[in-house]
Amino acid sequence: MTVSSFIAGGAGGAAKGQRVLIIGATGFIGQFIAEASLSGGRPTYLLVRSGSSNAKTIKSLQDKGAMIVYQGGMKDQESMEKILKENEIDVVISAVGGANILDQLTLVRAMKTVGTIKRFLPSEFGHDVDRADPVEPGLTMYNEKRRVRRLVEESGIPYTYICCNSIASWPYYDNTHPSEVHPPLDQFKIYGDGTVKAYFVAGSDIGKFTIKSIDDIRTLNKQVHFRPPCNYLNINELASLWEKKIGRILPRVTVTEDDLLAAAAENIIPQSIVASFTHDIFIRGCQVNFSIEGPDEVEVCELYPDESFKTVDDCFEDYVAKIDDKSIGVTANGIAAQNHVVEALPITAMCA
Repeated sequence: MTVSSFIAGGAGGAAKGQRVLIIGATGFIGQFIAEASLSGGRPTYLLVRSGSSNAKTIKSLQDKGAMIVYQGGMKDQESMEKILKENEIDVVISAVGGANILDQLTLVRAMKTVGTIKRFLPSEFGHDVDRADPVEPGLTMYNEKRRVRRLVEESGIPYTYICCNSIASWPYYDNTHPSEVHPPLDQFKIYGDGTVKAYFVAGSDIGKFTIKSIDDIRTLNKQVHFRPPCNYLNINELASLWEKKIGRILPRVTVTEDDLLAAAAENIIPQSIVASFTHDIFIRGCQVNFSIEGPDEVEVCELYPDESFKTVDDCFEDYVAKIDDKSIGVTANGIAAQNHVVEALPITAMCA
C-alpha cells in the first residue's frame, strides 16, 4: 500500500476541512464526486486498485490535488483500517460498481473498528433501494445494497444515502453499457405509453450536492432525494425536447412492458439489469409513486433552494455540440438527416 500526493496550485489549498476518502473515483459517478470535493479545496483521498487501467483519470484527479491511496480493494479489513487511521479519514464515500457492492460490508466493519468516521455514503446514487422493487436481476443488486444499509445502521456509523434517481440522458435498456448511451438520431424507443415521469440529474449536480450533503447536519442519517422540478419529465417529453434540438421528427417505436420483462429475464449483464430498472422506472413509476414525508428523508431542492440544477435541455445541448459535423449536415433548423453519427458521451441512462 502506497500513498502518492500532488497538491496543485489551483486546488484551493486543500489543507482545511474534513478528510474525504472516495472509493470508485475512476467510475462515472465517482469522478463527479471527486471533482466536486477537489473544487471545494478539501483534502481528498482516492482509493485506487494497484495496477488500475484508468491511469489518465487518476493522473487528472491527482493533478487537481487528489491524494492517491493504492490498494488491492476493500476486502482486506486490516488494510482498510490502516488506510482510515493513517490518513485520518473523516468521511468515506463509496461509488463502487455492482460487482463490488458487497465488498462494502468489510469496509463497514473496518469503519466500525476504527470508530472515527463522521459520515459514510455507501454506493447508492440511484433509487431509494428500500422502496424500489425491480424484477430480477436488478432486484439482486438492490438486495445487496439493502444488506449494506442494514449493516451500516446496525454498526452505528453516521451515514447519508444519496437517492439521485436517473442520470440526464436518453434512457435505453439494450445498450452495451449505460455509460455509452446518447440520444438517438434514427428512432425513439418509448417505454409503455411514455407518460410515466422520472427525475433526471446531471452527473455534475450529483457530485455537487453529494459533497454539500457531507457537511450538512440536516442530512445526517437521512435519505437525500433528488427531485428537481425542472427535470421532471417522461419519455415522450424527452423525445420532443431532443427533436427540437436536432430540428426534425423521429419515428417512435413502442417497447412494451412484456418486452422489458423479457429482456430482463434473459439475464445478460448489464443489459438485463438496465432493462429491469427501466421497467421499474417507466412502467411502475418507482421514482414518483411515493411522497417524501418521513423523518429520515429530505429533498435536495428544499435543502438548497438557491442552488440551480443543470437542465436536461442543457445536457442535450452538450450532445448537439459533440455531433460530428463532417458526418451530419447542419441546417438553420438543426441537424439534417444524413449519416447520423454521434460521439457517445460519458452520461448514463440510469443510476443503479
